[in-house]
Amino acid sequence: MRVLAIGDIHGCLGPLDALLDWVAPAADDLVVTLGDYVDRGPDTRGVLDRLVGLKRAGRRLVCLRGNHEVMMLAAREGRGDLRMWLSVGGVQALASYVAGHELRANALDAIPADHWAFLECGLVPHFETDTHLFVHAGVLCGFDLAEQNEEALYWAFLPEAMRHHSGKMVICGHTSQKTGDPKVIPGAVCIDTYCHGGGWLTCLDAATGHYWQANLRGDRREGRVEYGG
Repeated sequence: MRVLAIGDIHGCLGPLDALLDWVAPAADDLVVTLGDYVDRGPDTRGVLDRLVGLKRAGRRLVCLRGNHEVMMLAAREGRGDLRMWLSVGGVQALASYVAGHELRANALDAIPADHWAFLECGLVPHFETDTHLFVHAGVLCGFDLAEQNEEALYWAFLPEAMRHHSGKMVICGHTSQKTGDPKVIPGAVCIDTYCHGGGWLTCLDAATGHYWQANLRGDRREGRVEYGG
């Protein structure tokens, strides 16, 4: 069984489908997506359709919550939250739902109920195996996962080192690596490789460090990371 982590998708359905086709997760493989499925890229709707469909099909899939999902849900709560979300990629997300890209006042009503249900109830704040911790952004290294706060899990940027007290390797996203390469620091590896901005979407085999990448141009490549100490 492989544990396969996929970094920040941000509306990039083509690269997501390319990775799933190339890596071909087996029935007993576990796929962990690290959050930020929405905003910035061209097809938020398509990405959420794909993830909802995979869950309905019974695939072994754990979907973490990212800060962009937090902001999208908050956008329904008040005008200020909506303006903030639109400024960080919500415009592109809504454009994938609204015909003719007409961002009218009630555009949020175009988002299907099953997408809201997925964002509200289908995501988890973190995931843990015997050897790895999976989070969207980061962890407070002296605290168990159940004790983490939202600032660390969803908003913190990658530090110079992130050695969790459990000794487990942290797999995270959130901090965009504009080089397109995974970033290894002592105790952690970040696989947000900036797909929406011209980089790559990364799928990492947590145990071996082997990774596969696809981009919006249809290119593919692969490599391996050497985990930090």
